[in-house]
Amino acid sequence: MGEDRVFYHLLFNQLEGRTNGPDNEFRWDGEAWIGTDLNRLWFKSEGSFENGQASDGITEALYARPIPHLRYFDLQAGVRYDLDSNPGRTWGAIGIEGLAPNFFEFELTFYFSDGGRIAGRVNGFYDMLITNRLILQPQFELNFYNKNDPSRGAGSGLSELDTGLRLRYEISRKFAPYIGVAYNGKFGETADFTRDEGGIVNDVRFVFGIRVWY
Repeated sequence: MGEDRVFYHLLFNQLEGRTNGPDNEFRWDGEAWIGTDLNRLWFKSEGSFENGQASDGITEALYARPIPHLRYFDLQAGVRYDLDSNPGRTWGAIGIEGLAPNFFEFELTFYFSDGGRIAGRVNGFYDMLITNRLILQPQFELNFYNKNDPSRGAGSGLSELDTGLRLRYEISRKFAPYIGVAYNGKFGETADFTRDEGGIVNDVRFVFGIRVWY
């Protein structure tokens, strides 16, 4: 085990266009890490652009170490900054990320901000091999908040579900175009904030993009 050797990895699991016909958006969801087997620095970013407006923009910088006796999972802690067309917000972050049994990628993170604000995010995906190169990937992301945040259009409780099913073809292990379908749903007060701004509460879109890693 090369504890002192420095490794790095970059993955964009989603780099895609989404369309429901009248409306189109561009979305990205990626992460990168650098470090040794025991100490790593993670960077994560996700968000979307639609009609010249950025939304759901999240950037994180996290320090990670393996969790003893919990194979393939890291404990991560650091900061998150919400950076998009809405007012920015800074959060402390702590969570876990790793490979659950049956090769299911899983991430659970809690966030803490000023004013007693607490948020949570659960994220996961799974690769189902149809052939060695043709892969079907179900994916989901859930977001929670403990109190309303009207400036960012987030309500208390379950605020948002983003899920999708993507079929990709790996031209190489590092480059794979895909097509699929994605659903984004807003709930509770978040749905009310979205309606007030003329947004879509339940949105199903055709997606097309590429998955790349290095």
